[in-house]
Amino acid sequence: MRKRTAAILMSLILASVPLMSGNALAEAKADPLAAWKPSFDPSGAKYTYILSNVSHPAIEGTGVGYRIRDKVWERSNGQIYVDFRPLSQLGGEKDVLSKLKMGAVQGILCSSVAAANVADKLGIVNLPYVVDTFEKLDKFRADAELFREFSESALPAGLKVIDITGYGTYGWATTVPVRSLADAAQVNFRIAEAPVNTDIYKNWGLKFTVMPWPDVPQALQTGVINGLDHTPTVCNITKKFDVAKYFTEVNYAQGLFIHLMNKRWFDKLPADLQKTLIAVIEEESANSRALTKAQQEAQIADAKAKGVEFIPLSDSDRNTLIKLTQPVYATWGEKIGKEYLEKVRTTLAP
Repeated sequence: MRKRTAAILMSLILASVPLMSGNALAEAKADPLAAWKPSFDPSGAKYTYILSNVSHPAIEGTGVGYRIRDKVWERSNGQIYVDFRPLSQLGGEKDVLSKLKMGAVQGILCSSVAAANVADKLGIVNLPYVVDTFEKLDKFRADAELFREFSESALPAGLKVIDITGYGTYGWATTVPVRSLADAAQVNFRIAEAPVNTDIYKNWGLKFTVMPWPDVPQALQTGVINGLDHTPTVCNITKKFDVAKYFTEVNYAQGLFIHLMNKRWFDKLPADLQKTLIAVIEEESANSRALTKAQQEAQIADAKAKGVEFIPLSDSDRNTLIKLTQPVYATWGEKIGKEYLEKVRTTLAP
């Protein structure tokens, strides 16, 4: 009787295996990047440029990687394949930056907060109310002298800064309304893993938790954090507004991706291909910055339609944040270069 029972159980288990395997296969086939597959066969490329990013290509500042891929392929006559890897396929930014310096990866669209770990001067774009609007970003990028000093700061690490794309304007997504700095004092904000952000929030006197991005959804849902320092575009596309129904428009910085490239790899390219690659990256990055501004407006409208309340920060509270940031300007001025910081602030001032 026991043998018969065991045999029946075994037959039931075996019968369920094909069904389980079929479900597993179906899940494996659900490729989130299927819509971005290349329309060409890259196997014949002479050179491969592996380009990493942590975000989803639905964000214009990330999706630029695919536009660069296609245009470089076309203009190089199939000689360079830009193998773009978004969604942290190659790991977190710290790991990828290490690979980039070694040459195992050739490029990264690196968040500006992480890029400050490559060179202090790159952290200038994260300082509050310095490069805080789309207009200031365009002016900063268009000023050859300002951008050259910014871009050359990564050379000691063996990297080139080619250009900048973005993902919108930073503010506070919260589960409770934040209409003043007094309200903000009651919130625990998640901030990025970057020293400059830590210094900012310490001087603002706000409670914060440094947390990797993948940990944010659960922390927000369980109440470990009830505020998120990020942009409307990212919060809407990644569904953070499903939990955090309020957004305070602090507008203190632009969320940026710094396009970093391994210099040794670039220097080995033929001169004509170097020119082609840089030209395409610059063209598509400029286009992406325009698309990012339009995308933010569209994402805010979409979020409002879904019931998210957008709350302007008062001028008095904005001035208070600027005043509280003075020690950060002093500390980071020493790292960035006082003259350069002052030159940027003066040039970009309204």
